[in-house]
Amino acid sequence: MINKIVQSMADAMAGIRDGSTVLIGGFGAVGQPDQLIEALIEQGAKDLTCVANNAGTGRVGLAKLMELGRVRKIICSFPRSAGSVVFEDLYRAGKLELEIVPQGTMAERMRAAGAGVPAFFTATSVGTILAHGKEEREFNGRRYVMEHALKGDVALVEAWEGDRWGNLTYRASGRNFNPVMAMAADLTIAQVSHLRELGELVPENVHTPGIFVHRVIQVDRGPDWA
Repeated sequence: MINKIVQSMADAMAGIRDGSTVLIGGFGAVGQPDQLIEALIEQGAKDLTCVANNAGTGRVGLAKLMELGRVRKIICSFPRSAGSVVFEDLYRAGKLELEIVPQGTMAERMRAAGAGVPAFFTATSVGTILAHGKEEREFNGRRYVMEHALKGDVALVEAWEGDRWGNLTYRASGRNFNPVMAMAADLTIAQVSHLRELGELVPENVHTPGIFVHRVIQVDRGPDWA
């Protein structure tokens, strides 16, 4: 019987190694797997490469993980945002590597990884410093730059509901990067607000099929998420 539900955060984080590339879902705070990030902090893995929309805010979640010295490199689209004090301090001190990737390109790099596509060409970043050192080709009179698929060792995602097979449904804008990240990792761990019995999820509303998900843990986020 397939049952991907785990009962503790320790079980959810088991086996994550030092040096892993960790994909972290969310768009700012929306759809961000906060409890899984806290569990990763407790788990202790270090020398991580983290992939996220932004480089964290305040001193919680991803920012806390960086402040503790556990992140070697951040790959994101928006490293500087309101409250990104931890990133700025670490980067200026030379303690954190940064790779900036345009938002659409980052999403497509992860989608490509999930689809088994090793690389693709895009017009985004042509003629800018982001294209430096990358292969370029011309198609139909327009220049394109080659981008490689972005694969993770681990993906931490947040979903509205899921079942024991790992099928996931996201709520509204909580969908954001979560589906492509779930596809692009060797180990996908999902925190869900609601667990459903098999058959309760409407098939057409399953945004991430269970084949991409390895562990599911329910997180009670309070009455506002009922």
